Amino acid sequence: MPNRKMTSLSDGNSHPLSWGAPGTAGATFAAGLVFENVSHDYDGVESVRDLSLSIAPGEILCLLGHSGCGKTTLMRIAAGVERQSRGKVLINGREIAGDTLFVPPEKRGIGLMFQDYALFPHMSILANVMFGLTAMSKKEAKAAALSALGRVGLADYAADYPHALSGGEQQRVALARALVPRPGILLMDEPFSGLDKRLRDTVRDETLAVIRETRATCIIVTHDPEEAMRMGDRIALMRRGRLVQHGTAADLYKDPVDLFAARFFSELNQLEGKVTSTGVETPVGLLAATDLQEGQTVDVCVRPQGIILNTAGLCGVPGRIRSKRFVGEVDLLSIAIDGLNHPLQARVRAGSPWEQGMDVAITTDPKDVLVFPRHETQF
Repeated sequence: MPNRKMTSLSDGNSHPLSWGAPGTAGATFAAGLVFENVSHDYDGVESVRDLSLSIAPGEILCLLGHSGCGKTTLMRIAAGVERQSRGKVLINGREIAGDTLFVPPEKRGIGLMFQDYALFPHMSILANVMFGLTAMSKKEAKAAALSALGRVGLADYAADYPHALSGGEQQRVALARALVPRPGILLMDEPFSGLDKRLRDTVRDETLAVIRETRATCIIVTHDPEEAMRMGDRIALMRRGRLVQHGTAADLYKDPVDLFAARFFSELNQLEGKVTSTGVETPVGLLAATDLQEGQTVDVCVRPQGIILNTAGLCGVPGRIRSKRFVGEVDLLSIAIDGLNHPLQARVRAGSPWEQGMDVAITTDPKDVLVFPRHETQF
């Protein structure tokens, strides 16, 4: 593979480039997308279960969840590649898929970017981006494709073939091809999973800038919570075909609806607690809680950065540091305390005075403490 210098997605001009054909408006008209009580199954096995979700025009939504949770199936239902077994899909308030109506994929105004980019190896980069622009003349399609390639920094490689490009460059080509018809909705299935860590952050940030410029509504499927938090205006967290929680990154991190949602966005020290008239009794002391019934058993979750260490003998629960590991900006501490059969994990600023073998007193930061009613089914 030729040694290539990574180029910026910006064309260096102050004005946005047009994604359409010459003489047409460059801006995309973003579309609203709604799922109403959508269900889907594969040979009787449910993959999406009675899911309702609204995505506003121009919004970037990240569909987040473990593999097999139904997020890719939901995206394929939106595209028209799959058909739901029950429920409706609407674009701008108009039904496109329901019990008696099904608008084919090519009539929906939706762009689809696959996980493996799905570039045609026998076609040039320019031909790949032009593919599908059948409503334009060849001259108009070529001009629109070159404009799109210029916007993603690859106009100079129009005559090359996919095998000559790096993974990051192929991702850009796929993005240009998905956006050149100026879709009102763009669907992206794990678009950055094939990139190494060195490139992922850069390509992700630059891709986000292009999507923002085109103003298309965008759904990004991902299993990476950090990626979802960095890219999404809102996040839809799924589990076993159901919508667990929908909101901003801050909503899901600060106020998760259950233990599953809490675990998805941070490491947790999970403890058993008992609700009393004065608070929740736990191995790390008495913690505040509201809207819980006295006598109730609860799951108490403390984020590692919420473990606060004090000198032994001061305020707090006694403990002893079993190990300390330096991992860059923070030190990871493992701390043993009485009444707990597993050590607490704590994160403190790197270079802290705490060392292995030290006795300490432990308190917690209320903002990093989460309390959930205990259910028989654990996530």
